[in-house]
Amino acid sequence: MVKQKSGSTTAQFIKWTILNFRKMETVKKTLKISFSTQKGGVGKSTITTLLASLLHYRLGFNIVVLDCDFPQHSLSKMRERDLKTVMQNDYHKKAAMKQFQAINKKAYPVIRCKADEALDKALEYVQQSAAHPDMIFFDLPGTANTKGVLTTLKAMDFIFSPITADRFVVESTLGFAKAFLQLPEIENANKEQVFWLFWNQVDGREKTMLYEAYQTVIGQLGLSIMDTRIMDSKRFRKETDDTGNYIFRSSLLAAEPGLLKMTKMDLFVQEFLKIVHS
Repeated sequence: MVKQKSGSTTAQFIKWTILNFRKMETVKKTLKISFSTQKGGVGKSTITTLLASLLHYRLGFNIVVLDCDFPQHSLSKMRERDLKTVMQNDYHKKAAMKQFQAINKKAYPVIRCKADEALDKALEYVQQSAAHPDMIFFDLPGTANTKGVLTTLKAMDFIFSPITADRFVVESTLGFAKAFLQLPEIENANKEQVFWLFWNQVDGREKTMLYEAYQTVIGQLGLSIMDTRIMDSKRFRKETDDTGNYIFRSSLLAAEPGLLKMTKMDLFVQEFLKIVHS
């Protein structure tokens, strides 16, 4: 486990997580989770990467990521760029060595596939892997009519859908959420599936009453929304490269504690873990 300065909010958060989750019995069931939305540009792939890296490298969970977003496969390409960055940037190279010495653990796999192959690929990995995955994240295309998307989503244990304070994004996301949850049962659907919305890319200058108005509508529709709001940062839009001397969005390294605190990702992952282990 990476050492943190005593007394810091992030150190307390990590301590809380260890006490509440890593002392539990190993969860035998592998949770299937997707950060899914029908609106591009709201950060589903970025949140998937940030959360997967934090859980896998800093909090001790075994994570697998299925990159089903054909043909872009943005997460697979990010992994390739991250490998290059670690080799070329001294700051990231030292961080990678320190991380490996602390946890002695390989990087989580990022597996390319199409949406209609995703469930079979996930099952195949679980059956063949020596280390039992705690969670598999499915990064799916943002278009519901893509072959296999709805079937795969219906099999998830948890779906988390990011929204931003934009009328078009909110209306689009809420419309899809209601339609999706009202779909007739299909084969292999998860009847105990849980669906959560969460605010992403929150601008601290925006009026609180704007969010309150949207949340009233969300409540009237019977949808659940997380308490934690992820704050916006230019680092969400800037991928780690070989010139940077900080770590935020990376598939090989966990984001730095100060940046997690600044964006409230530390609070988000704490709430996320409460939901998936409730």
